[in-house]
Amino acid sequence: MTRLTAIGEAYRASCLAELDALKPGNVHAFADGHRMATRDFVISAEVSAPHLARTGTRVGPRVRTAMEATLAAVGQNTNLGILLLCAPLALAAEAGTPLRAALAGVLDGLDGRDAEEVYAAIRLANPGGLGTAERHDVTGSGTPPALLTGMAEAAPRDAIARAYVTGFADLFDIGLPALAAARARGLSAPWTTTAVFLAYLAGVPDSHVTRKHGLPVAEALRAEAVDLLDLDLAVLPVDALMAKDRAWKAAGLNPGTSADFTVATLFLDHLLV
Repeated sequence: MTRLTAIGEAYRASCLAELDALKPGNVHAFADGHRMATRDFVISAEVSAPHLARTGTRVGPRVRTAMEATLAAVGQNTNLGILLLCAPLALAAEAGTPLRAALAGVLDGLDGRDAEEVYAAIRLANPGGLGTAERHDVTGSGTPPALLTGMAEAAPRDAIARAYVTGFADLFDIGLPALAAARARGLSAPWTTTAVFLAYLAGVPDSHVTRKHGLPVAEALRAEAVDLLDLDLAVLPVDALMAKDRAWKAAGLNPGTSADFTVATLFLDHLLV
């Protein structure tokens, strides 16, 4: 298996594994939602993988071409957050050096083309609740800000933007420890993935919910997720989690950013093996 094939397969496998997990409020194998079906995400993983894993390609073009392929295949944005998180990881994995250090180098080396391509992908995806910003508005027609400058501007309100200016700290500080702890408890997939999702949802107000419904609603959702951490996933609490799933979907609450970070955690875990 070539390095390109290995990275692409790791990305694809991570996307599909996240769909297998019961993630309340999100789309998963137990229930569709928010006018999206699991099949949309399966197709998105398949068509975006070759672009995400294209050897030698910079971060920006990976994100844009993968987003274009996704929109052409399913007609809606199913994976912008996933692409923004996984593209720097994929490029870092090509270095053949310790991944966290390589990732820092990738982020430090982002250039003007990366900015143009990422902002183009964001405009194409038109994520829910994006709105506009007083400074460094990526939806505008002027000269785009440097990518890290734009991400730093958005970081206080967006966890994915914050990842770019913290070296993807949440993956290393929340996601990987949650995955390791779940495995140490004897959980197997997909319940280890559910544990990762709940760790993000309980640890950080979900950015997608914040954009669409405001921070107080996102904080209230986070507090509910904290209570879910008390569930014993070893006994497969499907009924309890599905009750939350139905309630949150009825209220239009889609913790999509927590799901994006879950995929990225699984991808990172693959790359570290």
